[in-house]
Amino acid sequence: MTDLPDQPDLLYSEAEGDLRAAVRSLLADRAAPAELPGRVEGDGRHDPALWTALAAGIGAAGLLVPEKLGGQGASHREAAVVLEELGRAVTPVPYLTSSVVATETLLAARAGDVAGDPAGDLIGELAAGRKVAVLAVPLSAGPGHEPATTGPVTGVADAVHADVLLVVRPDGLYAVDPAGATIAPRTPLDLTRPLATVTADGGGTRLAGPATAREAVRRGLLAGAGLLASEQLGLAEWCLEETVRHTRERHQFNRPVGSFQALKHRMAQLWLEVVNARAVARNAAAALASGSPEAPLAVAVAQVYCSRVAVHAAEECVQLHGGIGMTWEHPSHLYLKRAKADQIALGSAGSHKDDLARLVDLPGPVAAG
Repeated sequence: MTDLPDQPDLLYSEAEGDLRAAVRSLLADRAAPAELPGRVEGDGRHDPALWTALAAGIGAAGLLVPEKLGGQGASHREAAVVLEELGRAVTPVPYLTSSVVATETLLAARAGDVAGDPAGDLIGELAAGRKVAVLAVPLSAGPGHEPATTGPVTGVADAVHADVLLVVRPDGLYAVDPAGATIAPRTPLDLTRPLATVTADGGGTRLAGPATAREAVRRGLLAGAGLLASEQLGLAEWCLEETVRHTRERHQFNRPVGSFQALKHRMAQLWLEVVNARAVARNAAAALASGSPEAPLAVAVAQVYCSRVAVHAAEECVQLHGGIGMTWEHPSHLYLKRAKADQIALGSAGSHKDDLARLVDLPGPVAAG
């Protein structure tokens, strides 16, 4: 009898539950969803005090960083829990871009052919929450993305909050001070995740050679895509819970609208989708945490599924809130905008489907020539 491969544990550990409680409590106090519409319309989209409390106070910024480099020595499973909670509140902090994508890129860059350990020093700064780093690639770039090595890079997420830019050039990966680059903000669909065009063709500290840089960027984008599924999961969970709460309280014909059969069916279907999304998101986080060779497959499956569920949940949240959901004051439109932006972030569903077909050796149909 052939032994079956070890199956990942998709349940949350006690430590992960404690971490969730700490993050949720912080966000309830500092970044409640009901207050989000007012913040994004003013100057309060990015709250440095909130970021310090999350990154340094709770220690979330260093979850992926080994203890010897100043981090928490945790794994992608714990980082996924943080992103679930950030997704639930659509929190405008650079956690995905800095503490996941940039940190993973730097961890891989430490194997480069550069004297000393400049990447290691920077990792320690990120883990302590003292700096924010952003990889200068478009937000839409998936794990197979080949970054441009010259000229401006459009659609870079959170570049306006960066203390360090990680820039790919023909001779490798560089850490660049934003003061020596041109960062031109753009108006994004999702106001909680700012975008900018970045031009940084000179200066900086070389972290790795060309071959190592390519692998480091791939690793960073793979981790980002895999853990983005957890952000999408958290967003979908909030939308479902908020919709159920509202339809219990909203009455028509002297009955809660949630008791109407048509609406119950819609919410039941969404609940099933969210449960499935939780399974694939947890599987992707577990595969990344264990360094499984199946991680690219798990990430592709998670992104294909979770991106759709998040959008569906946000759409249902807006529609089943009726007129309230259409107002600017209710946060549901911000959840829909984040879900739509996430749908093409770190690789579209179509690109991940192509990756999935390649990974399982199941090529798609070829148009007749």
